[in-house]
Amino acid sequence: MRRRIVAGNWKMNGSKDLSEKLVGYVRSEAGSLDNGVEVVIIPPALYVGDVLRLAQDAVSVGVQNVGQWQAGAYTGEISSEMAKDAGCRYVLVGHSERRQLFGETDEQVAEKVSLVLASGLTAIVCVGETLEERESGQAKSVVAAQVRAGLSSVVRAASSASAWKNIVVAYEPVWAIGTGKTATAEDAQAMHASIRGVLKDMGAPAEEISLLYGGSVKADNAAALFSEPDIDGGLIGGASLVAEDFVSICRYFPAGA
Repeated sequence: MRRRIVAGNWKMNGSKDLSEKLVGYVRSEAGSLDNGVEVVIIPPALYVGDVLRLAQDAVSVGVQNVGQWQAGAYTGEISSEMAKDAGCRYVLVGHSERRQLFGETDEQVAEKVSLVLASGLTAIVCVGETLEERESGQAKSVVAAQVRAGLSSVVRAASSASAWKNIVVAYEPVWAIGTGKTATAEDAQAMHASIRGVLKDMGAPAEEISLLYGGSVKADNAAALFSEPDIDGGLIGGASLVAEDFVSICRYFPAGA
């Protein structure tokens, strides 16, 4: 069975006080989940240590970005080796805000994925289309191109068969992030099925790779989204900053399904 993952991306939000209050609550509630969901919190890098201390073993922790290098004179960057050394398990790669605001390219995404895998961490590789691309009928082709380019280093790797185990793909329609809009469950499922088809064409064990939906998931739409056959969890933004809402989303997978 594919991993079920609900990951909270705090983006550039948070504080020591929020970490203390939110992570402790999420940790205590995660122990009562009986639906096999892995709960992940991805805070700003400055708070990773606090979140790790509070999460203990009940909640996994990740970082929002890493550099294209493992060490060197790159002021302001952190490496995947540093993330591993700190105790993280996950790294977000290619989030739409990295692409849109900081000009991150598919080639850079591929380089980062390679370094993340070399460090033994799991890469959550983000893909998604803009509203203009969707309205012009290019949504599936744009997302397919991002998947192929971003995961090209995995295909080329000599150990690609084992490397795929540390790949998660998050579909985040750019037009539905922070806007209050969301794709319907049917629309999200259609894109997830398309992504799984692209992975299969790339020679990946597509049926074993977890696909997450990341477009304004909230407590009132999570159940419908998570009931779709190719949606294995969510990449949660704003709702992950409210402990009760985040835990509610984690509960929406039925037990044993």
